[in-house]
Amino acid sequence: MTQAEIKLCSLLLQEHFGEIVEKIGTYLIRTGPQPLRMIISDTGLLLDQVKKALCVLIQHNLVTYQLQKRGFVEYEAQCKRVLRILRYPRYIYTAKTLYNDTGELIVEELLLNGKMTMSAVVRKVADRLTETMEDGKTMDYADVSNTFVRLADTHFVQRCPLVPETPESPEAPPPPAPTLVINEKDMYVVPRLNLVGKGKRRRSCEEEENGEHKAKKQKQDGESSEPPPDDGIYWQVNIDRFHQHFRDQGIVSAVANRMDQTSSEIVRTMLRMSEVTTSSSAPYTQPLSSNEIFRSLPAGYNIVKQVLDQYLTLLADDPLEFVGKSGDSGGGMYTVSILWGFGSRCARIFRLLLRKKHLEQKQVEDFAMIPAKEAKDMLYKMLSENFVSLQEIPKTPDHAPSRTFYLYTVNVLSSARMLLHRCYKVRPGRRGGRSRSPAGGSPWRLLEKSQRVEAILASMQATGAEDAQLQEIEEMITAPERQQLETLKRNVNKIDASENQVDETIFVLESFIESTVKKP
Repeated sequence: MTQAEIKLCSLLLQEHFGEIVEKIGTYLIRTGPQPLRMIISDTGLLLDQVKKALCVLIQHNLVTYQLQKRGFVEYEAQCKRVLRILRYPRYIYTAKTLYNDTGELIVEELLLNGKMTMSAVVRKVADRLTETMEDGKTMDYADVSNTFVRLADTHFVQRCPLVPETPESPEAPPPPAPTLVINEKDMYVVPRLNLVGKGKRRRSCEEEENGEHKAKKQKQDGESSEPPPDDGIYWQVNIDRFHQHFRDQGIVSAVANRMDQTSSEIVRTMLRMSEVTTSSSAPYTQPLSSNEIFRSLPAGYNIVKQVLDQYLTLLADDPLEFVGKSGDSGGGMYTVSILWGFGSRCARIFRLLLRKKHLEQKQVEDFAMIPAKEAKDMLYKMLSENFVSLQEIPKTPDHAPSRTFYLYTVNVLSSARMLLHRCYKVRPGRRGGRSRSPAGGSPWRLLEKSQRVEAILASMQATGAEDAQLQEIEEMITAPERQQLETLKRNVNKIDASENQVDETIFVLESFIESTVKKP
């Protein structure tokens, strides 16, 4: 764990959960697994504060606990899981793209709360969607439930482990911490719920003061005393499944760039057919026959079986090996290779070393067709930045320079780890910069002022204010300030776009490192 990653984790925890949770989370990241007694002693916090903070971290899967043989419980922070908070907007946007607004809000609620029952998610999402609808229209619970079932069927949400049911024994004391288990077959089984109802809108101040509201509230309180039908069955977002989707999108894009749109559509179909049956860490998808692939192509994609076979043969024969042939039954059995290399825009020399493995300086100059002085400068620069390494092969035991071969090479795994470290150093961005300024800085104060003015305008428009009053509020922001705001918003949008690009790079590098390390 690098210092850049620890710093970023600390900023994320403080931004999303506050100072106490950040203090305990950062302490566990720096020190590793610790018992409750040591956490209280070293952080100087009260027992109640530590317990509540650990509950929050466990609820969001940021900390795990383990019962030790001696009988005490150790808590361990999951740094990689904390860093996934940066990717929450991307998960939510993906859910919106695949399952519209309902899927977006389901994933957002689960990410915000860590773990929730299906009935609670359905009611909360239905209420939120009803708030955005026109007067008189409401969101039915059944529609939200159907989207939840689709998310579970495609493994984007999954059940949380439960405490196994064991017969109570009065003699045996309860364990210091429960052991959570779940059957893999039950991870995506949705309980049969008969959720009948529609989303509700927030009540206005007049309704709050109405006497009828009190009676309704008492009735609701009486109903809520009964446990929901899915009580104890909690759900969470399956982050690995989202990463699998991102990886599949990257493979499809790489095939389109390498070959053509038809090839990418064939690979997309193969990945879609095996997305649920293939583990996110598997090196290859499940074998698919040519006949199955042909039947599963999109309806509007008119290509004959013979053309499909030709494309599959081309994909299998390509040096990058996006597709592999594993048999001849069913017109040919094909798999998609997940251990894919990521594209690079490195200099010509870097690409040459990747291809040739080991080269002397003179060979680099000849193969790359670059003048000797430029090649020497570029090699030394890449060497100083640790992109390439120098390997000495002596002809004699004395290692005399005149009798030694000096070969340049690229350690791809080492380079990927170095780039990943740099990405995490860059990633804090606005969080790190703004946190150093107690006042937030003049541009940020102006942005907050603009948001306050917009809120006042929206409130006055809702109450039917006159145009003159609205114009008076708008004039609270001067013309120079508006110009400043436009510049600031453009810069913020650029920073947001840059952060998204950095996150995509982090995902590609992490996927490459994990797949390379797992190779047999």
